[in-house]
Amino acid sequence: MRYIQMFFRKNLRRSVLARLGVAFFVLTLGLLIALPVNAVTRLTVYTALEAEELEPLRKAFRAENPDIDINWVRDSTGIITAKMLAEIDAGNPQADVFLGTSATSLLVVDSKGMLLPYAPKGLSKLDAKFRDKRNPPHWVGVDAYAAVVCYNTVEAKKYNLPKPSSWQDLLKPVYRNHLVMPNPNSSGTGFLTVSSWLQMMGENAGWKFMDKIHENMARYTHSGSKPCRLAAAGEHAIGISFVFRGAKLIKKGAPIELVLPIEGIGWEVEASGILRTTKKLAAAKKLMDWHISPNAMRVFNQYLPIIAIPEMATPVPHFPDNTLERMIDNDFDWAASNRSRILGKWQKRYDAKSEPKG
Repeated sequence: MRYIQMFFRKNLRRSVLARLGVAFFVLTLGLLIALPVNAVTRLTVYTALEAEELEPLRKAFRAENPDIDINWVRDSTGIITAKMLAEIDAGNPQADVFLGTSATSLLVVDSKGMLLPYAPKGLSKLDAKFRDKRNPPHWVGVDAYAAVVCYNTVEAKKYNLPKPSSWQDLLKPVYRNHLVMPNPNSSGTGFLTVSSWLQMMGENAGWKFMDKIHENMARYTHSGSKPCRLAAAGEHAIGISFVFRGAKLIKKGAPIELVLPIEGIGWEVEASGILRTTKKLAAAKKLMDWHISPNAMRVFNQYLPIIAIPEMATPVPHFPDNTLERMIDNDFDWAASNRSRILGKWQKRYDAKSEPKG
């Protein structure tokens, strides 16, 4: 009897230990499975960067910061800025970081008191043009993009359209219904172009110029890239767009030439800032640190030759060599302060030729 009792006690202990072991194993496995999911911080990042830039940037960032992921929310500059401002006005901003949109848009958001001052690591290496002048800065930039005229040589020959060399050339009657440009309410490229005309020519002359060029416009698009795409496809002979897109289309074999008007071209800094309302500040700061680092600059330089660390810059195929010298002395503060007024006036005067949204 005694041996039977000992036998059952031993087996009972083994059974309990076995069950505890299984339970411990299951618990440990569950923690291991859950750990990576719980450890990854997802940042919501509003951006106007070109779509093809997003995944390379995300992969490069995650290679150095595996505990942070980026949820991109992308649209044209005007649209993503309007979305941000609407959320701010509603008291419910969704973004943690506003990255890769125009400095003018960042200044508008900052005027609402919504950008958190922060000096990213490596700030001293940036060209002064690519950062807010305040210390600490409310925004910093990584590169610059500029306006361009995309001129389809095949369509031009078909319609006997001379190659323009200036903005004033585009007012000639020969170009009627052959021009396309972005709506500045939707597109950052559209706004920087309109803003540059007003800054170069003065308000009165600038609006008179737009009255005349409006007569030659076939339509206004809601994307800064689209006018050059339309020109490349031969749907219109001339599209006012930005150099990045034109260079990409030439690389693909499009029969276009890039014209930088002699009066000068509008341009913008692609800038970034942290939203004051973010609940993921540590991760947001890491993204801001990384995005001005040499590794990030190498990614940005694949697309644009004018970057915030000039000594790192290398040429990008098909970008005109004189792009930098044609860029006007852009007053970002003036553009931001007058943005709403300019857009409202433009909308009233010219929106009838805008293509439908959507």
